[in-house]
Amino acid sequence: MKVLITGFDPFGGEKMNPAYEAVKLLPDTIEGAEVLKLEVPTVFNKSVEVLDEAMAKHQPDIVICVGQAGNRFGVTPERVAINQDDARIKDNEGNQPIDETIFEDGKAAYFATLPIKAMVENMKQASIPASVSNTAGTFVCNHLMYGLLYLVDKKYSNVRGGFIHVPFATQQVMDKPTVPSLTLEQIAKGLEVCIATAVTVKEDHKIQGGAIS
Repeated sequence: MKVLITGFDPFGGEKMNPAYEAVKLLPDTIEGAEVLKLEVPTVFNKSVEVLDEAMAKHQPDIVICVGQAGNRFGVTPERVAINQDDARIKDNEGNQPIDETIFEDGKAAYFATLPIKAMVENMKQASIPASVSNTAGTFVCNHLMYGLLYLVDKKYSNVRGGFIHVPFATQQVMDKPTVPSLTLEQIAKGLEVCIATAVTVKEDHKIQGGAIS
């Protein structure tokens, strides 16, 4: 079995992106599955193109994309991606699509096909702060998650896929004492648990993971 896991390059003025920095710390094998690591650009359209090329080359069974969400307190597997770009800031190549459809022939939304609730449950058991997220935003993270699941729908029907947001790494908030963060080691441990769960759990746990707002 092959697991392709991606992380973004730095964006928004940050000098690092904990997504890919944590991905780089992952072991090359988890629960017997080969772990393939890929950095993707924080750029609309190009991020999906890079992912598509990697999926065609490596033929993974599972794809997990990882991104930074600086306001999050823990590791948050995403439930759903929407077919809409609405960028608050420019991406790393100066693009700022507003109210634009990602794929004209795609669904309004795609749901992750990973066991996200089991992932959260197992991360909590490993003392990693975690919760299910019900919005991936409208920036490149949602764009890539939607693009991944669009590719699964249209081209790679045997692949299971999804997206995980991670908080700032501790070194990013040294001068921001009220901003939540985790160490890169904690983030990497959370991702390792998520991969292990995706490899071993075929049907998600039916447990509470929703939110009022």
